[in-house]
Amino acid sequence: MSDIIKLLPDSVANQIAAGEVIQRPASVVKELVENAVDAGATSVKIVIKDAGRTLIQVVDNGCGMSATDARLAFERHSTSKINVADDLFTLHTMGFRGEALASICAVSQVELVTKPEEESLGTRIVISGSKVEVQEPCTASRGSNMMVKNLFFNVPARRKFLKKDAVELSNIVHEFERLALVNPSIDFELTHNGTVVHQLMRGSLKMRIGQLFGKTVEKQLIPIEVDTVLVKISGFVGLPENARKRGALQYLFVNGRNMRHPYFHKAVMLCYDKLIAADVQPNYFLNFTVDPATIDVNIHPTKNEIKFENEQPIWQILVAAVREALGKFNAVPSIDFDRDDSPEIPAFSPDSQADYDVKVNTSFNPFASQTPASPSKSVSVRGSSLNRALGNISGDWEKLYEGFERRLEPSAEVIRSSAINSMKDFDDAEVSRSTHLFGNDDVMESSTHELFQLNNKYIVSPAQSGLMLIDQHRAHLLILFSRIIDSISTGKVNSQQLIFPEPLTLTAAQEILLDSIIDNLKDIGFEIEQQGENRSITGIPATLGNNNPVESLMKILEHVAEGGEVAENDLSRSLALSLAAVSAIPSGKALSVNEMTHLVNELFRLPSPTYTPSGNLVVTTISFSDIVKLFN
Repeated sequence: MSDIIKLLPDSVANQIAAGEVIQRPASVVKELVENAVDAGATSVKIVIKDAGRTLIQVVDNGCGMSATDARLAFERHSTSKINVADDLFTLHTMGFRGEALASICAVSQVELVTKPEEESLGTRIVISGSKVEVQEPCTASRGSNMMVKNLFFNVPARRKFLKKDAVELSNIVHEFERLALVNPSIDFELTHNGTVVHQLMRGSLKMRIGQLFGKTVEKQLIPIEVDTVLVKISGFVGLPENARKRGALQYLFVNGRNMRHPYFHKAVMLCYDKLIAADVQPNYFLNFTVDPATIDVNIHPTKNEIKFENEQPIWQILVAAVREALGKFNAVPSIDFDRDDSPEIPAFSPDSQADYDVKVNTSFNPFASQTPASPSKSVSVRGSSLNRALGNISGDWEKLYEGFERRLEPSAEVIRSSAINSMKDFDDAEVSRSTHLFGNDDVMESSTHELFQLNNKYIVSPAQSGLMLIDQHRAHLLILFSRIIDSISTGKVNSQQLIFPEPLTLTAAQEILLDSIIDNLKDIGFEIEQQGENRSITGIPATLGNNNPVESLMKILEHVAEGGEVAENDLSRSLALSLAAVSAIPSGKALSVNEMTHLVNELFRLPSPTYTPSGNLVVTTISFSDIVKLFN
């Protein structure tokens, strides 16, 4: 048998590594900026074209590289950050594996111009798909200028599955925000297609937060500062009243590195327990400084997941620090007993007599069923005789509780007859359109039985062949989606004007997404006006009902960010689906019999009530044979 195992070429190995390290244009920005930070740069400029597809350029004034170092930097596992394995436990740099540049040049065309301060000439290198095409001396200023062109040009499948430009740019801006927050002492500039998105001057963390997210957020912050043997925690948490339902600003850093840590997130949320509603999230910006030997950053290629040796003690310190900050700045609501307009309440003395008279009608019985008697004489009693006066009142107390235990809601028979009468409106045409889904017997049987809810999520109806189950949220989503699409196709979109415009507070990433879909939002009924530098919602789709307009729009933006590349003519359809999902009856909502009946009737009026536009099942049946099998 011939040998079949062989060593992969470096170019292929680099492309495989790029699949983990370089997932999208934002990954390239992260790796290049972190290299600039490690090089000691005090100014970093990022230039983006076509959301990173055409160009990602990072210019820094760091230490630069010699000609030999510049060439060697693109080889796999070449790094200046570590020498031996033990160095992994004393890391003070962002990068250390030596994989990033090799992975980037494997899937793009790279040009690097760099020069250290002590040399008179710099070096220019051009690499395409891991192949060095040019290396020559050139004039250059101190630092490095890295240009990554035509990302994934040699991996068509990866390039094809990049999302639309607005979504990829939004991810780049979000990654830029994380890098800028963790490095407030560096000047940053981000430009996209010739337009400056961010221009940040170096300063404090609080100043950087204001530059990125606005002065309003900056004013809502409570400082945290605690220094222990295990950890130093500094940063800010938001006031409870400024917690958000959507898009909360939550950032954790350790030793100048961004991290995701669900355990520490839960610690912060515990401090806000009973201070905020269950469906909102607070803002926080927290930096942990620990001994590098007590953390492991080498557990994920993106280096965002960090393992702490002293996780439990740090959790307790974090909880104590956040709670202390919230209490110190009066974030915890308190009862004020010193209001100027409060009535003066004298101290109680059992021997004192009341100095007021109480008028009591001793013959009046408020529970008597007879007609009111003629006014009787009132007597004046002292406060100390009040109990004796009340004791003289007579009445038939049993009559007060007559019918108290009688059920106020209609009987089951009344509900059943109401449901049957409502379901009789399910005409023959609707039945005929549904027989191809469940059969004529199932539909007719379900229309003559009472509907009920299961776990406030599913509508259940007996059918001749078994039980019919309907997901109430998906059913309503499908109904609303059909209405929205019909209104768009006929040009009769119902938009409801708001008496008071709803102001929008958006991050730069959200602004980019909104600009890309503003015309399509108008197609589904949203009206958004620009007022100076601010935007506000002046009209909403009638389908939205009583849902919060701002929160609904934020959810739609999230759906757009999570979605893939969408053709322009399908964007309105995609937004219609997002709007329907936001407006639909949620799972867990209790429905009356009439509401369930109406929902079922509307569902079966649709030509295809079985699946949502995204392919989720709406209606299904459990046959009697399946039920029998469960008991056998």
